Amino acid sequence: MSYESDKLVKLGKVATNGQMALYEDEFQQRPMISRILNRMISYEGGTIPNMEQEEGEDDGHGGKKKVIKQKKKLGTILGVYFPCIQNIFGVILFIRLVWIVGMAGIVEGFFIIFICCCCTLTTAISMSAIATNGVVAGGGSYFMISRALGPEFGGAVGVLFYLGTSVASSMYIVGAIEILLNYIAPVFAVFNPGAPAIDLNNYRLYGSILLLIMATWVFLGVKFVSMFSPVALLCVIISILCIYIGIFVPHDTEICLVGERLMKLEAITDEWGVVQCNGNTTGPIYNMYCGNSTGKASQPEHIIACQYFKDHQPKIVLGIPGLGSGMFSANAYANYTEKGNLIGSDEPGDKDRGEITGDITTSFIILLAIFFPSCTGIMAGSNRSGDLADAQKSIPIGTVAAILTTSAVYLSSVILFGGAIHGALLRDKFGDSVGGGLICALVAWPTPWIILIGSLLSTVGAGLQSLTGAPRLLQAIASDGVIPFLNLFSVTTKKGEPMRALILTAAISLIGVLIASLDYIAPIITMFFLMCYGFVNLACALQTLLKTPSWRPRFRFYHWTLSLFGVSLCLALMFISSWYYALIAIAIAAFVYKYIEYKGAEQEWGDGLRGLAMSAARYALLRLEEGPPHVKNWRPQILILLKLNDDLMPKYRKMLTFSSQLKAGKGLTLVGSVIEGEFVNKYADMQAAKQSITALMKKEKVKGFADALVARDITEGINHFIQLSGVGGLRHNAILLGWPYGWRHQETVKSYKIFIDALRNAAAGLLAVVIPKGIDTFPENADRMQGTIDIWWIVHDGGLLMLLPFLLTQHKVWKNCSMRIFTVAQMEDNSIQMKKDLQMFLYQLRLTAEVSVVEMTESDISAYTYERTLMMEQRTMMLKEMKISKKEMSPQSIVDRAHAAKSAPMAPSNVKICIEPPIAEEREETFKPEVDDLTTGDSLGTGTDKSYQYTFTANNPPLSKGSNLLEIKPDDHNVRRMHTAVRLNEAIVERSHEANLVILNLPGPPKTTAGDLNYMEFLEVLTEGLERVIMVRGGGCEVITMYS
Repeated sequence: MSYESDKLVKLGKVATNGQMALYEDEFQQRPMISRILNRMISYEGGTIPNMEQEEGEDDGHGGKKKVIKQKKKLGTILGVYFPCIQNIFGVILFIRLVWIVGMAGIVEGFFIIFICCCCTLTTAISMSAIATNGVVAGGGSYFMISRALGPEFGGAVGVLFYLGTSVASSMYIVGAIEILLNYIAPVFAVFNPGAPAIDLNNYRLYGSILLLIMATWVFLGVKFVSMFSPVALLCVIISILCIYIGIFVPHDTEICLVGERLMKLEAITDEWGVVQCNGNTTGPIYNMYCGNSTGKASQPEHIIACQYFKDHQPKIVLGIPGLGSGMFSANAYANYTEKGNLIGSDEPGDKDRGEITGDITTSFIILLAIFFPSCTGIMAGSNRSGDLADAQKSIPIGTVAAILTTSAVYLSSVILFGGAIHGALLRDKFGDSVGGGLICALVAWPTPWIILIGSLLSTVGAGLQSLTGAPRLLQAIASDGVIPFLNLFSVTTKKGEPMRALILTAAISLIGVLIASLDYIAPIITMFFLMCYGFVNLACALQTLLKTPSWRPRFRFYHWTLSLFGVSLCLALMFISSWYYALIAIAIAAFVYKYIEYKGAEQEWGDGLRGLAMSAARYALLRLEEGPPHVKNWRPQILILLKLNDDLMPKYRKMLTFSSQLKAGKGLTLVGSVIEGEFVNKYADMQAAKQSITALMKKEKVKGFADALVARDITEGINHFIQLSGVGGLRHNAILLGWPYGWRHQETVKSYKIFIDALRNAAAGLLAVVIPKGIDTFPENADRMQGTIDIWWIVHDGGLLMLLPFLLTQHKVWKNCSMRIFTVAQMEDNSIQMKKDLQMFLYQLRLTAEVSVVEMTESDISAYTYERTLMMEQRTMMLKEMKISKKEMSPQSIVDRAHAAKSAPMAPSNVKICIEPPIAEEREETFKPEVDDLTTGDSLGTGTDKSYQYTFTANNPPLSKGSNLLEIKPDDHNVRRMHTAVRLNEAIVERSHEANLVILNLPGPPKTTAGDLNYMEFLEVLTEGLERVIMVRGGGCEVITMYS
């Protein structure tokens, strides 16, 4: 019993009165519901709450147990709404949204933002359904995905989401530094500004410093981050309100245009600080276009530029003319620009002429990838679900409300910016035409500094939220133990802060800071978040379609079609934004998935994929019930019957090794063992046996199902396995049965009787049987066999004899082996034609093998055959006499009687042996000779009847007529059978003694128990001298076909 279960039991052991006396025995193992009900509703995150930490509860020693104060939980506003608002209203809103509107135009810009908002809204709806379907513990989105789609998907997507959140923090840090150095305090630049690479070095330096400060702040605790959140959010709200007000207020911001070319303010300002936006020949614009200040006066491009200047006089226009200026129609359509071209134009630009050019190539998909991270803050609240008072209530309300709020702001901003700001200024990414100002800050009322300070604080706040959520997400993944190498990050400080996870998060964030370009960081974040959002939608759609009984979300405003739309949208956005980043993200997820699968995630969370598998299995099983499979669809569905040793471990491990080498058949594998005894006494042994078989199957990489069964008799248990294994139409069609080694030397007849009874039961059930002999010599999965696999095809019983070696050669162990097929021709057969027919048959079966026809001519029965049969029957008679007379006979007595047989004279050839069995069910078996004299050839049938009969019963001693029991002559039917076994064995050994494996037909089992011992002897003779043999007997149906 686990520690948690033990605590529950202790809690349930209360003093019962007469009202509960009926259940007092139950309380010894099961807690009383009234005592644990409160703890049950407090269940959280896979851990049973500590029952002992309850205020005022007696500790059993007269004192009170220690009271542990619960950390104050957060509500919907502070815990979800504010964090989501902060993350969504991050850096993109202030430093990129205006530029996106200018490049994409109002129509396409609106569509970009609408797509992103639809993606996040559908994800939020799906997430709300999942979050209200049960307790959401620490880990937020990871917890929801892993419990809905399983540990493999949960771990893979959780890692991607963690990486995305960590890199997002670096995006906010880089954005904050860009605002600081470009718009607030350019003088802080340590490296001389000018070249882009030098500017990035400034970003790297200050970004690293800011990261260190923010990581320290986060380490102090989530409550310190939450304290800063309202301040930062207040700045965001004030900034947005100021922008909205500024849209309707007149502005005097001016820009200089030469035709449609926007000029840098710094380039057209003279040494006295006066802006010279005119066509004077002494002015800076003329000098840059037509003068020789750049040393390019003779170049064709310079001549063309000079002519452009003469045709288009410089002019000053209002940069923010307002909503009534007609800018809406002018900015309605896209003006995408390639890197180095004039912004909004296809013409090449020149910075030396003071023109503003594009720093990156823009297009719809690029702008989509850049903008999407501004919508990715929707899970900022769910990431802190462990800190929420009521996650089921707060996550849906707070997240959806935050998305609706931010979507309204974004979509309205597109229209307002496009209708109030000049198109050239919209496309001025860094505000060079207005002296390096932030465009949205210039719009704001009453002063740009409100936006500059507000955007800086909000960006820092969003970064803090990311640095707070990411370590907790990693800590939740590590605590689940699905990814072993992350287990060290499950440790927290005494205050509950994930210190190690925070250090790793800061290191990943530092990598993003060193990239130092927001436009390059954003697409990376887009892939990670889209992957996560897609799986959230998939989880909701899957649970809804499966209609599992446990799927009962309180949030009702969802539908599976909406979730599937969200999945499709996320997948499309991934490849639209950047197909190579999408492939990298998918590759990372696939690697983590396979790693978790390889390590074997033992968590069982009742996820949707297992529910899907159950529904698919149910559908497939019902389809299989419609009729037997066609021969083209036949594959070996194997039931492996394993023998256990005294330690309940499989005795012959290589039975599983051999079955794994048949996996090319892609069929069902069932493994079973029978334990003799009573179920009530052997239940623990049964479970231990099942576990040992399962462990061995995993070691041998056998994909299948293990089970153990307790029965009073081994044969009865095997019979149950043969009859009842499988489900519906998915049942075994072949049995892999071990050879009863040492059956001759065992004091009991148990082993061979069990073996033969299993053969009879399999034959009765029309099941194929595969018996490997010499199993310990079979190769391991690491071995590589070279040579031949010889098939001795004596009887056609469905083609399994052909299919089995083909499946083996598909495995790496046997793939270098070639097949040889031998068949037997008798005197009346045309061996040449048989060989041709067999070659054609193999050709039609698409099998490659060398064909040989072995001619078995008639020959006299050898003295060895006769003597071998005699010894077999003498042993059979002795063992039956032992059984029938119920006398204790020592092994020495058997040896003495065997020695006496050597000097005993042969009985007459026409001896008739009649055996009367000791039990009523066994009938008398009489052997009548059909040949006269097998040794001399002389006929004894001269009219004189000299037949003798020996009858043995359980109660009567053997009767003899002047002869010893061991003087009998062997039955001629057995002699002929032995003759066949010896001849076949000689042929097989002669031609296949160097083969790696010999496969031959298994003779059918005797119809009565009287011939069991003889049957075993025949099989021993047939396979004598062969190292590795597989005996096969088909189930009576065709398993291989020449037709397509």
